[in-house]
Amino acid sequence: MNRREFLQQSTVLTAAVGLAGGRQGGVASVSGTAGRAGFAEADITPEIGMEQPGGYGKSFHKSLHDPCKVRVAVFDDGGKRVALVGTDSLTVPEQLVKDVRKEIQAKCGIAPDGVLIGASHSHSSGPTGMVLPGEYDHASPLVRKLAYEQSSCADPRYLQLMHRQIVAAVSQATQSLTEARCSFGVGTEDKVGFNRRFRMKNGLTFTHPGKCNPDIVEAAGPIDPKVGVIGAYDQKGKLLGVVVNYACHATTSPGGISANWIYYLEKTIRGAMGVNVPVVFLQGACGDVTQVDNLNPYPNPANEQWAELVGGRVGAEAVKVLLSAYPGAFGPVDARTTMLTFNRRIPSPERVNRCLEIVPKEPKQVGVTNWTFAKEILMLDALIAKNPKVQAEVQAVQIGPAVFVSNPAEFFCQLGIDIRAGSSFPITMPVELANGVVGYVPTEEALGPKGGGYETRLTAYSNLEVTAGTQLVKAGIQLTRQMKPGVIPEPNKATPSTSPWEYGSVPPELS
Repeated sequence: MNRREFLQQSTVLTAAVGLAGGRQGGVASVSGTAGRAGFAEADITPEIGMEQPGGYGKSFHKSLHDPCKVRVAVFDDGGKRVALVGTDSLTVPEQLVKDVRKEIQAKCGIAPDGVLIGASHSHSSGPTGMVLPGEYDHASPLVRKLAYEQSSCADPRYLQLMHRQIVAAVSQATQSLTEARCSFGVGTEDKVGFNRRFRMKNGLTFTHPGKCNPDIVEAAGPIDPKVGVIGAYDQKGKLLGVVVNYACHATTSPGGISANWIYYLEKTIRGAMGVNVPVVFLQGACGDVTQVDNLNPYPNPANEQWAELVGGRVGAEAVKVLLSAYPGAFGPVDARTTMLTFNRRIPSPERVNRCLEIVPKEPKQVGVTNWTFAKEILMLDALIAKNPKVQAEVQAVQIGPAVFVSNPAEFFCQLGIDIRAGSSFPITMPVELANGVVGYVPTEEALGPKGGGYETRLTAYSNLEVTAGTQLVKAGIQLTRQMKPGVIPEPNKATPSTSPWEYGSVPPELS
């Protein structure tokens, strides 16, 4: 199926209000103000021939599997309005977020701190990184060549498309606000996400050491099996839209341009609920979690099957939560942000000089991996010359009893679990790669003597100080403690009965 056919099947901008299907028969009334919710989606499918992001070199899209989208949920409790924006993208650059927030505030009346823009981290999406337009204009001719000609680069035209469509979708969702009830719940899916880092017999930690490597001692970190779900319904019980949070790299890449496994997440929820509502996906803390099970003795599935497996199982768990959770009033709505400043880890002058000797040579001559990371050191050295510090926004967005705690890192899973453990909310959803991008942020242990793995290597992408993860966790928890959690809606309790069923309250009969 080509792009035109896909876009004919999927409305480029679809307001949630008025969609048919979903939970029928009405919603039982509960006390409190219901609040309003609106959902929308817009197309951000890149063109064939644009760069495919996600690696340290250049790769280009040659085919289309499924559309990439921006999906939006707007919530309003009468006093505060917030927007949750999920994009089928590798990352969302900080400047894009700033520009989009400014226009959203002007058009929709949503304050910048109330707009969360997250990337699904789809490696099969459009060119939003790694190198940004003009980022290395200050550097030497050698580094400019390494950055612009031999690295993965964002496309200015595509970033403009992202900007337009995010603003359009948030505007449409805001215009579609209608009185709504929301359900909240958390499911468990522990069969499709796996920590990819392992402690080895040599005392170090490796990323992807190879399937069933006999030198593996144990996994070096956890997974987060929680599937956080919010369902929004109109006053007749029709499903308006869904928000889902889960932690697993979007690297199944079913072939060609794709939302990755999130496509099958959406497909599963829509199929089960019988309505094509927007499904806003916000990626959890999955910096070290992927679909690859290094301890499984059997061959990995084909990519298409793999994407369907991950998305289908996460989607099925979300459906179970939707069917079981009770919709009710969802206030209060709130949002807070804070900015942290980090030092970059700095390569030694000796290492920079060694890298200057390596990069003029052919990658095959010195080893592709060795050449690639030498390139990254020189690019990092140029970034440090311009700005030795990095800013990172931490944000907390509350929807009643649920809080989304975000940061712009590829955040190690344990750090997301730490945020949840420190939060007083009954439902806490960590969100990575939101409102910018600062690269991998590992735990302090991963950067210690027994750590390792490519997430801990010094690159132009990942270079924050060792304690950055700990600081991001503390800042996120502090924001949640400035808010008062709402209550998970429940139906009215039944009146206790003193009258048993007449035909059930009898002794046993033996003859």
